[in-house]
Amino acid sequence: MESEFIVLDTVGEKAEWLQNFLEDIPYWPKPVAAVCIHCDSKAAIGRAGTMMYNCKSRHIRRRHKTIRELLSSGIITVDYVKSKDNVSDPPIKGLSIERVERNPREWI
Repeated sequence: MESEFIVLDTVGEKAEWLQNFLEDIPYWPKPVAAVCIHCDSKAAIGRAGTMMYNCKSRHIRRRHKTIRELLSSGIITVDYVKSKDNVSDPPIKGLSIERVERNPREWI
């Protein structure tokens, strides 16, 4: 679960930067919508939303606090997606031929 928190924290920081960038564009519609992050770990999603996280590692506790602040401020939302449906990194997670033939537009 620590690796999921590291990734969520990194992506959350990038989403916060993107939202601040879009707010600075004069003709961009305000307010800027929250960035939806897909995660395949229900445990990490559950822990991210709770106030208490008993972890001995200080760096993970800091990342948990950052993720929780981004969630509560509405900058990001975290949704659960099954690993087989997560196409964020197709070269590493092999796609079945049925998945590619069924809906190739869905994962582009």
